[in-house]
Amino acid sequence: MKLSLRSEFALLSLIHLSRNKTSSAAETASTQEIPVEALAEILSVLGQAGYVNQVEGRIALSKDADQISVAEIIRLFDGALAPLEPISSKGYAIAPMDKEEKLIGLFEHIQQEIVERLEGTSIARLA
Repeated sequence: MKLSLRSEFALLSLIHLSRNKTSSAAETASTQEIPVEALAEILSVLGQAGYVNQVEGRIALSKDADQISVAEIIRLFDGALAPLEPISSKGYAIAPMDKEEKLIGLFEHIQQEIVERLEGTSIARLA
């Protein structure tokens, strides 16, 4: 799994808001070292998804930080939480490793552990 900068910035923004209740975009950008232009886009996406709201230049969480998992934010910005995507899942051909059940099982187990850890970790826990 590769975490995009958008996901990283979104998580940092939410952690900041969890700690401070409200913040301006400029404060959030400065404190978390996020480029202002990137933060504006991220806040727009978070707002449309119902995680934050903006009132009179201040940003606040729309949901309790205990109710926002790291997994859902990563999925919002990056899609599926898959550490390994064999060629066969893209429809080109059977992936060579598909023949090795123990190897596939290892990666499936790792994927499940990653998903469980990210789903079980809230923004509040990181704040």
